[in-house]
Amino acid sequence: MTRMGDVRHAASADHFISLHSGKPVRVSCHSSSIRSVRTRGDLSLMPAGASDTWVEDDASTAVDLRLPHSLLRMAAEDMGLDPDKVGLEERHHFRDEQIEHIAWALEAESHADFPNGLLYRESLGLALAARLLARYRTEAEVRGGLPASQLQRVIEYIEKHLDEDLALASLARVAGVSASHFKTLFKRSTGLPAHEYVIQRRVELARTLLLRGEMPTGQVALEAGFSHQSHMARCMRRVLGVTPGAIVRSRA
Repeated sequence: MTRMGDVRHAASADHFISLHSGKPVRVSCHSSSIRSVRTRGDLSLMPAGASDTWVEDDASTAVDLRLPHSLLRMAAEDMGLDPDKVGLEERHHFRDEQIEHIAWALEAESHADFPNGLLYRESLGLALAARLLARYRTEAEVRGGLPASQLQRVIEYIEKHLDEDLALASLARVAGVSASHFKTLFKRSTGLPAHEYVIQRRVELARTLLLRGEMPTGQVALEAGFSHQSHMARCMRRVLGVTPGAIVRSRA
């Protein structure tokens, strides 16, 4: 990605890693007069939910990666960590050779139209998550979320009705709280807004159905709760970084 001038990173449910890949560029923050120079290989890490704005005085090129929090949770479980209590610290202008190598590998895979398949990208994603947890982990203790029994009821309801038009009010009724209260409690419990959690679960279901190869892509979209095939494709690219077609091709 190439950019210049004011750059805004909006808060997201994904963790964001940016690797500077071009010539040196002068950078300054809106909140201070301090300037720095970003050089090739410099990294920035923005955890899920964080936002920032800065100014780049020169045209810059970067490799931008998005890491779904669900993948971070999976890596945490593999490392024997409590997935409900892991987070990442925000860092700028730092170096990490392992993260840099993974970023270059993912960039090369993208430019080559993903010849190594989904499993290769997922293995790189897990390796990235494990490195981030090993070096840049913070404790993200959840307080004041839904009680375990209520959360379980909501999750079971979502799984059973993924192919339907899930409304916030319906989920709140299942939890037994008001809609406005439910939004806060659910995010505290899962780390994600309810609508983003539903999208991620729909994407994961669609991926499973596509890998089985038992129905056409359009039917998969409807079975997973998407309004149409292009809607599924947009969400899948945002969450997984791949298209439904790439997943279908990975079966070969």
